[in-house]
Amino acid sequence: MGRPPKFSADQILDTAEALVAESGLQSATVTAVVERLGAPSGSIYHRFATRDLLLAHLWIRAAKDAQTGFIDALANGRPEAGVDAALHIVRWSRANPGRARVLAAHRREDLAANWPDELGPELATINDDLNATLRDYTRTVHGRITKSNLEATMFAVIDIPHAAVRRHLLDGTPPPRVLDDLVERAVTQILRLDEHRTSA
Repeated sequence: MGRPPKFSADQILDTAEALVAESGLQSATVTAVVERLGAPSGSIYHRFATRDLLLAHLWIRAAKDAQTGFIDALANGRPEAGVDAALHIVRWSRANPGRARVLAAHRREDLAANWPDELGPELATINDDLNATLRDYTRTVHGRITKSNLEATMFAVIDIPHAAVRRHLLDGTPPPRVLDDLVERAVTQILRLDEHRTSA
């Protein structure tokens, strides 16, 4: 019976994530992880055969973490949930700079096309719950789902907050707190949430 591994997959990913937070995605090499963690390179390659595989797992973990709070916020049944969900993206990015920088540097479509085949099925379905929640919220805030209504919802609650934080994340600086107010105002305006409050 073999000995249990000294370093878990999460420990390896945590180390890679810390390197990304400090110096950007290019710093998350196997060599750097080995040096930071004090692990033999074989123990890293045993779990992640290539750097691409390591980064893919890092991206998937970050995406799942970000989506959890976003979906919870958007699924609360109120029109104002769009603001809560958008603000979650900004605040989560501020609190999790390593994970947020990984997401800012890559899109799921890029990963599905270029990263390890073994992760294809997981990457293909990772947004399923998110997309279903977006459709439900679109019906809540617009009354019905149409192509234009769904586009407006996605622009407000996904595109705006991600665009707001991306420049700061890629620069290696935390998204400033002034973004919270700016994002809230933009989402409220685009989704016409003030009209919902008036009619309530």
